[in-house]
Amino acid sequence: MKRFIPIFACMSILFFASCSKDGDVNLFTVQDDIKFGKQLDSTILADPTEYPILDKTQYAAAYAYVNTIMNNILSSNLIYYRDDFKWQLRIIDKPILNAFAAPGGYLYFYTGFLKYAGSEAELAGVMAHEIAHADRRHATETMTKAYGLQILLSILMGNNPSQLEQIASQLALGGSNLKFSRDHEYEADEYSLRYLNSISDIKNYHPTSIIDFFERMQADSLSNPTGSFEFLRTHPYDANREAKISTVWHGLGSPVGQKFEAEYATFKSTMLPQK
Repeated sequence: MKRFIPIFACMSILFFASCSKDGDVNLFTVQDDIKFGKQLDSTILADPTEYPILDKTQYAAAYAYVNTIMNNILSSNLIYYRDDFKWQLRIIDKPILNAFAAPGGYLYFYTGFLKYAGSEAELAGVMAHEIAHADRRHATETMTKAYGLQILLSILMGNNPSQLEQIASQLALGGSNLKFSRDHEYEADEYSLRYLNSISDIKNYHPTSIIDFFERMQADSLSNPTGSFEFLRTHPYDANREAKISTVWHGLGSPVGQKFEAEYATFKSTMLPQK
């Protein structure tokens, strides 16, 4: 009888695939995204050597700052799963210039990334980009292509923990199997701008500040090719991508906002570990 369970699960997943709120085809249900994210988060928490999570009590001010930004973005009515996913952000205390999102609304930002960003608007732009990856369910779409349905089903059923660890590592470190497609990156960029524009009455971020971030990181990576620019490796930036961001911005009416550089400088100098 057991051999029929995966077949039934496949049929169930295929039946619900067309029901996604965003209209995209995904072999996994929203509940699968939530379960996958929870499993990946548990895997990350179980490996403090690779993922030293910044203590939420000792660095309460830092978490309050980034969570306020996240919650402001999540107030956007353009986010499909803002009430379905367990949105939370963890800070990984490593000097790596990277950030990533797991399915189900789990966000991870390295201290190296937070210290590198030049303004609150830049961080908000990237955070909105990562929220879009989760909300548009890009991870399970990508994992379906990379690993196949049968392997992912075995993980969801708890039968393949080693594969789960590999997926968690690839999400965090940008393994080639889990790089988002260019279309995913373009879509995440687009919704980053749309999210920020939609919350301008709450906090008026300049929506294209993400371009400032990418251009500075790209220039620094060229002058220092041995540097740890993981985010740029997993989110390659080129003139075509900048043009698409500009097109979306103009389509929104070319809105302008603030960058909040002074506030962000205080965050970096007083709330994050100074080492």
